[in-house]
Amino acid sequence: MTTPNFALGALAQLRSRAARILLSSTFRLALLYVFLLGISVAILLGFIYWSTAGYMDRQTTATIQAEIRGLAEQYRQRGLSGLTKVISERVARDPVGFNVYLLVDERLERVVGNLDRWPSDVPDVDGWISFRLREWGLARAEEHAARAQVFKLRGGLHLLVGRDVRDLEATRTIILDALTWGLAITAALALLGSWLMSASLVRRLESINQISAEIMEGDLSRRISATGSGDDFDQLASGLNRMLERIEALMASVRQVSDNIAHDLRTPLTRLRNTLELLRAELPQSGKAHALAEETIADTDEMLTTFNALLRIARIESGSRRAAFQPVDLAPLVADLVELYEPVAAERGQRLDASAPESAWIFGDPDLLFQALTNLVDNAIKYTQPGGEISVVVVAGAGRVRIEVADNGPGIASALHDQVFRRFFRADDSRSTPGSGLGLSLVQAVVQLHRATIALSDNRPGLRVALGFGLAQPPKSGGETSIVSG
Repeated sequence: MTTPNFALGALAQLRSRAARILLSSTFRLALLYVFLLGISVAILLGFIYWSTAGYMDRQTTATIQAEIRGLAEQYRQRGLSGLTKVISERVARDPVGFNVYLLVDERLERVVGNLDRWPSDVPDVDGWISFRLREWGLARAEEHAARAQVFKLRGGLHLLVGRDVRDLEATRTIILDALTWGLAITAALALLGSWLMSASLVRRLESINQISAEIMEGDLSRRISATGSGDDFDQLASGLNRMLERIEALMASVRQVSDNIAHDLRTPLTRLRNTLELLRAELPQSGKAHALAEETIADTDEMLTTFNALLRIARIESGSRRAAFQPVDLAPLVADLVELYEPVAAERGQRLDASAPESAWIFGDPDLLFQALTNLVDNAIKYTQPGGEISVVVVAGAGRVRIEVADNGPGIASALHDQVFRRFFRADDSRSTPGSGLGLSLVQAVVQLHRATIALSDNRPGLRVALGFGLAQPPKSGGETSIVSG
């Protein structure tokens, strides 16, 4: 495999894994937790901001009101001249300080203070005003926020007393930045923790799902691994493993009983058939007893066929036949199948068609594959009316090989598609048609042994059975075969 293909494959795996994590219920729960945590942190940080900035704002208001009370006392005791003198003295002591004073006449021209003009902003109902300022007398382009309270005095005079609140604004900005970064870092760490936690849980769930898929394919010996931490997943794995052990024991017991019954009864049935053959030879061919012997031999053959089918299914489900797997080209196998059944179909007035590429390689047991396809074609011929059509199509592509056996007979109701693979199941409740109801059970056993897929669908009219296998490379000179997909 080339490096670019390997890189593309690795990237696709990463994308698939990321998609599984993002779609997992664990990650969604983690996102809900992050959301609730974010709201909690935002409320907490908002309370801190309100407490800190609110305290500083209240402190500024208290300072301005203290200044106002002092100036009001001077105005009551010493009049306008005393107020003007006090403001001038305070401005002279701290010309560029944080305290803001301005006394203007009725034309809003400055009388005394450290502002060059009256602010254009409109005060609120309590006389408070917020505006931008530059220190009076300085050619500075930088402006600062200020907050003040305005009063009307006798004679049309207006007084403004306030403070430069640049420190308060800077503190608010610092607090807001800190809160924003704190909230962002908290959310990022929570998301990272959610991702890591979800990835860990998804890995363990994928392991359980993978083992479950192998168990569903028929390998009941598989068990779910535990980390030894004793957590909930280990307890779940322990419980599932005990359940699997019990199921495996029950299945083995059922298989053993059915195998023993089939094996033990096959021998006496064979002896019975041989005895009937001898009896039939001794009876006159024109007599009624000879006809009864013929019917009994036919019934015995049907029972032997059923027992042989049960034994074959048991051997297939045991998995021992995988040791005989080899590269199989389905094209000649289908050609042999058509050659075998074309005369049978022609005798019933049916047409059997086949379509296959020059080669379609899979990895499997050729005898079992031929037996499975034989059962499907035999069923199609058996249940299709005279003059009907049966087709066998092999399609290879996209790393898969699909075999479809279709007919235009009566078909099977879609509600019964999942039931027809059960042993001895017959769509005909009266069981008037010949057969034991084990044909599709054997097909399913072969499909599961090859880890393939089987699907039934409506052929409109008739039934379509599709088998899907992983595509394999043609055998090399050394006889090795590699699986491409499956």
